[in-house]
Amino acid sequence: MRNSIIKSFANRIFENQYNSLHMISVQEAFSILQANLPVLPKIEYPLSKARKHILAESLLSPINMPPFRQSAMDGFALCLHDALVYEIIGEVKAGDSHKVELLPGQAVKIFTGAAVPDSAQAVIQIEMVTVDGTQLLLDELVESETNVRPIGEQISTGDLALEKGKVLNAAAIGFLAGLGFAKVSVFQKPKVGIVVTGNELSKPGTPLEYGKVYESNGLMLQSALIDAHYDSVTLYEVNDDFVNTKNKLQEALTANDVVLVSGGISVGDYDFVARALKELEVETLFYKVNQKPGKPLFSGKLKDKMVFALPGNPAACLTCFYVYVLPTLAILSGAEANYQQAVLLPIGHDYEVRNTRSQFLKAAIANGEAEILSHQASSMLNSFSVSNGLVYVPDGNYELKKGDKVEVYLL
Repeated sequence: MRNSIIKSFANRIFENQYNSLHMISVQEAFSILQANLPVLPKIEYPLSKARKHILAESLLSPINMPPFRQSAMDGFALCLHDALVYEIIGEVKAGDSHKVELLPGQAVKIFTGAAVPDSAQAVIQIEMVTVDGTQLLLDELVESETNVRPIGEQISTGDLALEKGKVLNAAAIGFLAGLGFAKVSVFQKPKVGIVVTGNELSKPGTPLEYGKVYESNGLMLQSALIDAHYDSVTLYEVNDDFVNTKNKLQEALTANDVVLVSGGISVGDYDFVARALKELEVETLFYKVNQKPGKPLFSGKLKDKMVFALPGNPAACLTCFYVYVLPTLAILSGAEANYQQAVLLPIGHDYEVRNTRSQFLKAAIANGEAEILSHQASSMLNSFSVSNGLVYVPDGNYELKKGDKVEVYLL
């Protein structure tokens, strides 16, 4: 009994501490995060592992591309003269390094990508000629440089290949590989730890006991991170115990750049996250945002580590992830991103707003319009699973009419 009284008293202390921090607006939360983001180091990465990373420095081409006059077709390279008949004296395959000297009226069979002899002025495609032994017959005269890719046609030595800040997609990686790059300097992507708390949680696939619910937030957040190409993700699980919570948070903070906590940030007798973060000397940036869902959102900082304690309700958890966490990760990864990521779209129907908190409403975006879905409760993921946007509705009492522009966070 005495321990229970002490625990309740301790939680009231933390409740008073966090309530002394006023509930801030969405825009204030954005500004606070923007002002407190650490800078992650640049790192040299093998090109083969650099997909979806962001270039930390601009790259100049070390070579001409193509580096030689290159055939654009399968056909025959011609040393031009005034007649339609040529003598075939050999062939040049892609990758051949020997050089062939042609006299006027001579030709070599050539393949796409092969080096066009310096003494050849044009390539005629194979479908436009007749071959009789070593004799080549053209239907008409060919203009100089036909089907020949000149040296440096794509890029010349010393030209800008890719600019700093470019996301390395498959095409960019192929382009750099074609220029001979084996390594690139990129912004290091943050390592993310997900700490899931709660005695009430059961693993999917096990029998569900009375009073329990299946844990979904950890797998949901892990999947969302992988969808966004953050591959270094570690999942931690802990029951509602202060010492275990503190130790698990310490482990996650040591190993990761950004730590997400699911649940346990409230001030109930068995919510230990706030107390554990305080003892670990995590600086509070803000706690509680004037929004729905997701009011009990916490953000903190420990040196160059960022912490987000997300609400336990699944829809509130995922909303806060998309609105606050994902832009944070993008900025830390070197992207020219910001928290004001909404676009303006017309709403597809009338909607009445009666709320003292700003709302992020799950919506379906189709045909350039936003349709607000049903089942908006913070505990409900069924509408989230079919939504592709969040409509941001500022607090107040007003009417939105069909066609009115609303702010939409595209998912």
